[in-house]
Parts: sequence; structure tokens; C-alpha cells
Amino acid sequence: MPTKRVAGVILAGGQARRMGGGDKCLLDLGNGHLLLDEITTRLTPQVDCLALNANGDPARFGRYGLPVLPDSLDDAGPLAGVLAAMRWARGQDCNAVVTVAGDTPFFPVDLVAHLLAGRERHRIAIAATDRVHPVFALWDTALIDVLAKALAQGLRRVVEFSALHGAVTVHFSHTGTLDPFFNINTKDDLEQVQRKLASKEQG
Repeated sequence: MPTKRVAGVILAGGQARRMGGGDKCLLDLGNGHLLLDEITTRLTPQVDCLALNANGDPARFGRYGLPVLPDSLDDAGPLAGVLAAMRWARGQDCNAVVTVAGDTPFFPVDLVAHLLAGRERHRIAIAATDRVHPVFALWDTALIDVLAKALAQGLRRVVEFSALHGAVTVHFSHTGTLDPFFNINTKDDLEQVQRKLASKEQG
């Protein structure tokens, strides 16, 4: 069997506290189409294998048939999910893993290809538009032990770990009204995404 090159992991550990709690990735975007449906549709064709990073009962994601990876450390933020993603990717014979946020439905359909092209010899490549989007990144699984040690020592910020290991920023352009990395944090954000998807369907 040929060796896979890039795994994909959706980081879905965040709770929608400003929207009443629960899994943001399971928000309804309209007509029963969930946020996670949109994300998996975009990411699946870009990677060799796909998993979901989330805590709690994995049965709530059963309809997707994806491996569900709990955080490698409690209350450690997105970096714990990145470590779980790296470890899973290595087990799938992948030497790199791309992570995406579970609350961002419009990330580029060429995200992985663009990160791969822009990373050169760097072990971490991070997406950016007019600002950096730290969890939209390509990670070399050779960083597993380094990241595990950093977490054990209390490091929690994705940008801090990335900077320590010479991450390169890969820029994505956009012409639409919404940044492709627009994420849903509030009910207003959700309504904005619902309107955009509804207008696409009507067009």
C-alpha cells in the first residue's frame, strides 16, 4: 500500500458558549445541512485520510464515520488537538497533517495544496489572509515529541509554538465579502453564513 502523504483533522473541541453551548460544528446552516457537513465536504478531497478531534461521547458524530480523537491533555486548548492529530496521522502512515477549525465553513478548496506549495522546508505552514489563522496549518509529524514536551511544560498558544519552530506564513487571497477563514462565534455570524449559503442555492 502506498504511503499517504497528508492527513486531515478537524479541530472541533470548542464549545459554542456564546450561542448557548454544545458543539459548534453541529450547528444547522439551513435545511438540516450542518456546519460539519460543509467542512467535511471541503476537506475530504484534499487529504488522504480524515479524522475529527473532539472530546466527550463520540457517538454524536456517528453519521460521519470518522475516527474521533480526544484531546491528548485536558484543558490545553487547540495545541492538545494538534498533538492528537499528529499522533493519529503518524499511525496512518502520513508524515504531515493539516488541521482546520470546526467552526469555519468556507476555507479554501485548495487549502492543502497551497500550504504544501508554500511550506518549502519548514515544518509548519500557517494560513493567512489579512491576518494569521493559526489552526489552519500544515504540521510535520516529526514535531510530535517536541510538542508533547512543550505542552507538558505549560505552553498553550498555537502561535507561540509555531514561532518557536520557524513556521512559515502562506497567504491566501480572496475577493468575496467574507474572509474564507470567517468563523462562527455568535448567532449573528451564524445568520450571516446561513444567508450566504441560501443565496448560493437560489443562484
